[in-house]
Amino acid sequence: MQLRATVLGGGSWGTTVASMVSRNTPTQIWARNPDTVDEINRNHSNEAYLPGARLSPRLNATADFEEAVSSADVLIMGVPAQTFRVTLTEVKRYLRPWVPVISLSKGLEQGTKLRMTQIIDEILPGHPPGVLSGPNLAREILAGNAAASVIAMEDDTIVRHLKEVFGSGLFRVYTNTDVIGCELGGALKNVVAIAVGMGDGLNAGDNTRAAVITRGLAELTRMGIALGGRASTFAGLAGMGDLVATCTSPQSRNRHVGEKLGQGQALDDIIAEMNMVAEGVKSVPAVMELAAEHDIDMPITYEVHRVLYEAGTPGQAFRGLLRRESGSEADPA
Repeated sequence: MQLRATVLGGGSWGTTVASMVSRNTPTQIWARNPDTVDEINRNHSNEAYLPGARLSPRLNATADFEEAVSSADVLIMGVPAQTFRVTLTEVKRYLRPWVPVISLSKGLEQGTKLRMTQIIDEILPGHPPGVLSGPNLAREILAGNAAASVIAMEDDTIVRHLKEVFGSGLFRVYTNTDVIGCELGGALKNVVAIAVGMGDGLNAGDNTRAAVITRGLAELTRMGIALGGRASTFAGLAGMGDLVATCTSPQSRNRHVGEKLGQGQALDDIIAEMNMVAEGVKSVPAVMELAAEHDIDMPITYEVHRVLYEAGTPGQAFRGLLRRESGSEADPA
């Protein structure tokens, strides 16, 4: 029997995943905006978030939250990290027992510093939590370009079964049981992407970009291992793969924020011009708190935090990084 999938959230990535999954199994997407729902059902498009892209005609959209959640055999959360908890609280009223809940969000909750699967465990105990993560730019995937991702869950049997729900054609899906590593890789790479973007906005050059990406990978790996992730995960799609895509693509929201900061624009003005969420901006304080709690050296994150929340400038951030003494590349810091 085919599983019925429901995706909550009508943004770019949620819509893209819903379109892909609908090729494999009956799929419904819930969007808050009735106009978005009507557009997906009538025109098979979502121009506000995916201009020019055509969605699968098999995808059905609804604005009825209860209908969307209660019919799901697998629930896919396509909402931002900072609205994840309130959405799950509403989900709890309608979700049938034991339905797996898969997060698409790449962020940490402000205040609690929790990953999304931790919030799922807290609000929906008994529902197997998982995460889909990797170097996945929505518009490229809908355009038919090849891509790969990782679905991570602690239960290897369930994750191998759900792999078939997400994989289709040129979208290759691998499995992983390191949920912590996959989630942290997705959240922390956004912070590094802001730093890379700041360098690009300053015209720092390709060598600087490569150095920040490489040292950023070392930084997120340090934290990931300290919090229980596996080193091998950060060398894979949910780590290095996602980091490279987010730090180099002009489609990257977090890199865009950094680039505009490097060009001298104010953060509030940059955010106001965007119709999508840059998760890294909201995750930076949580990353800083975790680093302090676990005594983890995070110099790139520290400088990004100074620019975003302490009136620092991108130029000062890069000078701060250059003033640090360099040691052996094998050292933990």
